[in-house]
Order: sequence, then structure tokens, then C-alpha cells
Amino acid sequence: MSSLRNAIPSRAHKERSQPSARKKFGLLEKHKDYVQRAKAFHRKEDTLRKLKEKAANRNEDEFYFKMSRTKTVDGVHRPESEANKYSQEELMLMKTQDMGYILQKVQSERKKIDRLTASLHSIDNQPANKHVFFAEDREEAKELQSRYSKSEIPRTTYKIPAVIKRKTAGSYKELEARKNRLSQLEKIYMDMAMKKELQKNGRKRKLTEDEIVCPTNQPVYKWRAERKR
Repeated sequence: MSSLRNAIPSRAHKERSQPSARKKFGLLEKHKDYVQRAKAFHRKEDTLRKLKEKAANRNEDEFYFKMSRTKTVDGVHRPESEANKYSQEELMLMKTQDMGYILQKVQSERKKIDRLTASLHSIDNQPANKHVFFAEDREEAKELQSRYSKSEIPRTTYKIPAVIKRKTAGSYKELEARKNRLSQLEKIYMDMAMKKELQKNGRKRKLTEDEIVCPTNQPVYKWRAERKR
């Protein structure tokens, strides 16, 4: 009976839409919308209840150091500005550490690119296979040489499998992505080095091409700080 009941097409029951007289109020709320709205309302109620319990049970003599670094404005705690949290020496030290990390990543990326380039170069420049004849003496060697000229010697060619082709194409994509990443890292390092040099004390002047020393092997203009005597 159940199979026969399923064979008979049944009418699809649809939820009614908003009446035309109430179109100005938007879409008619369905039961699933009410459930979602009710869950959000009760979640907010639970949060407020827990906060009220914490406020009621707090210790009046409790003290923590953030109280001395904040102030209340219209009943709202506002922390002090942390713009001058670190001194100039501490900021310079942090920038130096960041530059060392970026330089380490640049060197690591270069090594990976060199290894990947060497492996792809060895794959692309594989020597062609040759057909080798073996002779017992010189007369037989001369006979084979006269019989088969260089143009007539068959060369063995093998069809490259599709898996190898896909791996090679993926390696070339990886190489291109690593080169782009290397150029971005070098640009970041140069910008950080420029900012560090500009933060030093003394008069700034533009270096000539002979004075430029670039650890990432890229031409760049830097600024050198000169101390006043």
C-alpha cells in the first residue's frame, strides 16, 4: 500500500504569502524565521543575565592594574592610548628583527627556486637515446658503418606519460609562483630598510650607485644617516 500511495502524485502545500493589503509590511514571517529570531532573543537574554550575575557577585575590594590605566567616560571604560607604548630604541629593535626574518625568507625562497630550476633543467635537457651496434672486429664495424648511415640509424623515442606532463606543468607553475613571492619579499625588505634608515638621527643624503649595498642583489636607492659633528 505504501508503494501505491507514493505512486499517486500529491499536491505540494505552499505557505501563504503576505496578503496584498499588508504588502507594505514586507515579507510574511514564517515559522522558521520566528524560530531563528526567538533563539537570538534568548541568547541575548542569557548573556545579559550572566553579566548581571557577575556584576552582583563582584568583589568591591578587587583591584587589577588596568583600573589605573583606564578612565570612565559617561559610564564607559576607555583605555589610554597605546601610541607611545614603546620607545624609539624598542621600535628600532623590533624593525631589525622583522627585517632579519624577511631576509631569511628571501634566502630560503632563493634556494628553493634554484633547486626547482635545476630539477626542471635536468628534465628538459635529457639526452636523446641512440641505437648502438656491437661488432666483433674492425671489418664488421666498417660493414655496419657503411650499411647504416647516421641518417638511417633509428632512434628510440618514448612517449612521455600524461602523469609526468602534469607534474612538470605543476612544477613550472610552482616556480613562477615562487619567483613572484621572491620579488614581493625583496620589495618588502627594501621598504623596511628604507624606513629604518630614515628613522636614524642625522642629515640624510642620497647614495650614489657605487655606495649602494643591497643584500638581496637588487638595485635600490637607500638613505644613509650622517651624524652631526
